[in-house]
Order: sequence, then C-alpha cells, then structure tokens
Amino acid sequence: MQDIKTVGIISKPNADLAPALLRSLLAWLGERGIGVRLDSVSAAYLDRHDGIDRVHVPDGVQLIIVLGGDGTLLSAARSIGGRDVPLFAVNLGSLGFLTAITEESVFPELQRMLDGEHRIGKRRMLRCELWRGDTMIASYDALNDVVLSKAAIARVIDLEVHWNEHFIGNYKADGLIVSTPTGSTAYSLAAGGPIIFPQVEAMTLTPICPHMLTNRPVIVPDTGEITVWARSEDEGTFLTVDGQVGQPLKHDDRVVCRRSEFSLQLVRPPGMLFFDVLRQKLKWGER
Repeated sequence: MQDIKTVGIISKPNADLAPALLRSLLAWLGERGIGVRLDSVSAAYLDRHDGIDRVHVPDGVQLIIVLGGDGTLLSAARSIGGRDVPLFAVNLGSLGFLTAITEESVFPELQRMLDGEHRIGKRRMLRCELWRGDTMIASYDALNDVVLSKAAIARVIDLEVHWNEHFIGNYKADGLIVSTPTGSTAYSLAAGGPIIFPQVEAMTLTPICPHMLTNRPVIVPDTGEITVWARSEDEGTFLTVDGQVGQPLKHDDRVVCRRSEFSLQLVRPPGMLFFDVLRQKLKWGER
C-alpha cells in the first residue's frame, strides 16, 4: 500500500462518541502531517463548513476512516465506487460484524497502518441489475445483500428464481434475500440463512417467511447469475440493496445478481479473525 498522505473520514449521524473521537483523530493525524477530507456529517460535528458529499470523500485519499456501525460502512462502501481505497472501520454502534476496530484501539491500529503492519481482508461485492423488458433501468453494487420484499401489508409476493439456465423454483413469501458471504451474518442470518466464511465464492438465497415450509435457504456458486422475476402486480414488490437504497418493481421486472468485479478492502486488527468476531458478537462459547 502507498504511503498515507491524505485520509477521508465518514461518520454516522447522531453518534454521541463521534465528536470527541474526531477531534482526537484530527490532532493525531495533523501531528503526522496527514491531511483529511471530511464528509458533511463529520464536518458538522466539529462546527466546520468544509464538509463534502460522501461520494467525493475517496478522491485522492489513501485510506478512509469510517466512524459508526455496519450501516455507515455499507454507505461508505457504495461511496467508494470500486476505487482501490481500504476502509478503516471503527465500531461506534452496538453489534458491528464488519466494524471490528473498537474506539479504544483506534490509534494503535492506525499506527500499525503507518508502520505497514496492517492486515487487509477483501470482501467481494454483489452486482445487481434491474431489467424491465430489454432495458436495464438501474444497477447497484451491494456488500451485504439484495432483498425483494413485499410492499403491501399482510400480502405475500410471487417470485420466480433461476440460477443460470436452471429453474430453482417459485416462491410465495414475504420476500427473498440474495446475499454475499459478508451479508450472511446480516439480514440473511436473521431469516434463518447459513453463516458463510467470507472467502467462500458463493451466493445465498434465503426466503423470508415462505408460504411453503419446504422452501429452505440455498447456496449457489457465484460463478453464475441469479435471476429473480417479480410475478406480483405492479409495485407489489420492493427491491432494497444493503438495506439503504432501492425502488418498487413492476410486474415481470427481473433482478439479475452476479459477482461484482469490485472487492471492498477492510483493515482488520491482526489478532481478530472471523471466528473470533462470531464468538464475540454471537456470544458463542460463553459459560
């Protein structure tokens, strides 16, 4: 990794711990001659007026510090837009499967970055395309998942699912989650899906409250495409990407999911491995 000369900072709104940590961060970075680019939320915490839109924070930086929880990290991942910039994610939330760096370890871990002792984990993203007839009307890159869910109260939706040329089945359910291995510990896990090691090259289909109890989660290789046809009436189904962006679907819209060409780079504490995080967050092994 190239020398760190400029750092971008993206912060979660309404985070009580953020203002004090930001002041300490800017002082620490300034002492080492490292410039900063603040998003508008970070700037507001410091009563500054030089904040910029998140999508422009990655321009010309060698590292992005994310202060918040997994939701803030997902937003930052979209802001990067495939650029080769690692994320240093600090957990100011409660759960935080992805934001493994604690507030107490921020400065020791940053010093490791400067000393070249960092460990970076790559997380493959998921490409999602929304097609209406022969026209692609939207595309997204997701770190966690793509979700098709019901838009109306107390009404199941109809979905037809294929992997490549293989017909998987028809689902009558509250929805369907297409997740990456990274997203396997997010919404998919809450819906009964499996936990998948991050480096496994796979996608998971997890139905949400299916009408048929025999509809179970399915894991498929990410070398192919998952196509989901919305068979419900117009705007009866809603597409959501990483729980943050999306839109209603029309009858016979199709959502195509495949492995993205982009991977997210996450700075990981040297002593924190995947199963360490699971034991800590899910309370495994407690007596």
